[in-house]
Order: sequence, then structure tokens, then C-alpha cells
Amino acid sequence: MPIASSTTTSSRLLSLLSMLQARRDWPGGLLAERLGVSERTVRRDVDRLRELGYPVQAVKGPDGGYRLEAGSQMPPLLFDEEQAVALAVALRIAVGTGAGIEEAAARALATVRQVLPSRLRHRVDALEVSAAMHAADPQVDTDVLLTLSAAVHAGEELRFDYRSPGRPDDAKPRPPRRVQPHHLVVRAGRWYVIGWDPDRDGWRTYRADRMTPRVPTGPRFVPREVPGGDVAAFLSARFKGSGSTNAWPCRGEVILGLPAAEVAPFAGDGVVEELGAARTRLTTGSWSWAALAAALARFGTEIEVVAPPELRSAFAELSRRASRAAETG
Repeated sequence: MPIASSTTTSSRLLSLLSMLQARRDWPGGLLAERLGVSERTVRRDVDRLRELGYPVQAVKGPDGGYRLEAGSQMPPLLFDEEQAVALAVALRIAVGTGAGIEEAAARALATVRQVLPSRLRHRVDALEVSAAMHAADPQVDTDVLLTLSAAVHAGEELRFDYRSPGRPDDAKPRPPRRVQPHHLVVRAGRWYVIGWDPDRDGWRTYRADRMTPRVPTGPRFVPREVPGGDVAAFLSARFKGSGSTNAWPCRGEVILGLPAAEVAPFAGDGVVEELGAARTRLTTGSWSWAALAAALARFGTEIEVVAPPELRSAFAELSRRASRAAETG
């Protein structure tokens, strides 16, 4: 009988904890009703949770009640099955974020996996994730990411030193930069800060691995909306060399002497149209006409330029350069 009673109490404590995690405030009477016990039993169970390290606070008011607050220590956490699997999956793919938390994520995954039921452990173990990051890809210090994120959420200006690519280490130090950070985003394993530069009166994008924040942060600012209102589209546009719209500044149309099935896997965000067994129309773009001509030449087939004239001129220049290269040596 004592064993059954203890099991019932433990199960009820887990149910109570789960309910407290699900919403901010719970009236004592409603908790008692949901658990099928008296309010006195609820008070005793709350005391047991406090002894285990959970900061459950009493809420004053007509009904009275309880609230689970943030504490100074990390107590045991309770997850349902879907949350546990989602957490394990997130830890598996954390190695590809470039946030410099690989070792900590691996230890956390081992801890979570150890307490998973066997049926859930098999689901997690069946997921194999290979990091697509190169060993030389830059990692961002976790403290730097936290500092940048805090400035974004607080709406405070950032002062920081920035390491420009190719600049010698012994070069004369530059004065710190400042930016009003609006978003901290990750793209292809690299972290970027998107913000408004008050000194240059324009939007700027900075790689987080090159930033060294200075403290304290600057004054608060009124957030602006990124051009177009879409952060992902704005960042994509910047990588395409466009200042505002998510479109390549140089865009052309050609007909390739290949089947569409052989063109499509390498067309990127281009538009592929099948014209015949070995003829394909491709409309695509790049950051310059020279780059677009070179990208199209890699298909290794006959190319007919439909439009515009700038692309035809770029192919002519590419041909002259290739001819000179072939004659050297």
C-alpha cells in the first residue's frame, strides 16, 4: 500500500509540474479540480516541488493560486514525448549552427538520450545528421552571440571592433564602429547582424565572427523595419548584390543544348523551360555580367543568348580572355 501511494504521489507531482509549465497562473481550486484532489493536497504538493528546487510562487487574488517562476538554479525539467524528441533532434543539428556550442550540445544530447524511453531513443538514434560546415568555417563565441542578441532585444546601439578580411594584424587600429542592431540571423552556418548604421545613414550587414562587442552598449533606439519587411529576403538580396529587392542585379536568358533534366539540378533559383529533347531555355542571374557568363559556360554545351545585349558582350569578353589564357605558357 505505501508503494502504491508513493507512486500515485510522484505521478501527481509530475502532472502538477507539467500544468504549471503550460501556463503562467493557475488558481488553486482549478489545479485541485484537474488533479482530482483537495486544495490542501495541492498545497502539500507545491511544497514538495519547492523542496526539489522548483520556484513555485503563491499568487495573491480572489481565487489565489500558483505560478512557476524562473529560479537561480536549474531544477529537473519535464518534457512530453514530442518535446523530448524535438530537443534531441535540435541538439543533433546544433553542430551546424556555427555558434561554437558543439561540445556542450554533444554532452546535453548524451544526457537527454540517457533518460529517454527505449522507444524514443530508437527514434532519435535513427536520425543521422552530418554537418555541412567545413572545418575552416568560422565559429562565433557563444558570449558574443549572447551579447549581440541581448542588444537586439533591448534595442540598444552596439559599439564594436570589426576585423575586415585581408587586413594585416599589425595594421593601425581603426576606431570602433556602431550600429543599431535589428536582427541576428544565421545563413549557411554563419551568423550575421543586420542593422542601421547611423554614421553612414544606411543598412549594413556584419559577420558576427568578425565582431568584438564593446561594453557598455550605447543608447536605446527606435526600431526600424528592414526594407521590404522580410529579413530573410533582405539578407538574400544583399548576397545577390542588390540593395533592396531580392533579385540578381544582372539577369539573362539563354538557350542551352542540353535536356532540361540535366540543367535543372544546377540552375539554382533560375527558371528552366524545356524546349525539346536537347534544348532548354534558362533564365537566371548573378551579381555581374561576367559572373553570369562564366556560370553559364560551365554547362559545357552550345549557348544561344536570347537577352540582354550585356550578356552577349560578357560572353565576348570571356572568349577573349579564354583565348589569351590558352596562348600563354
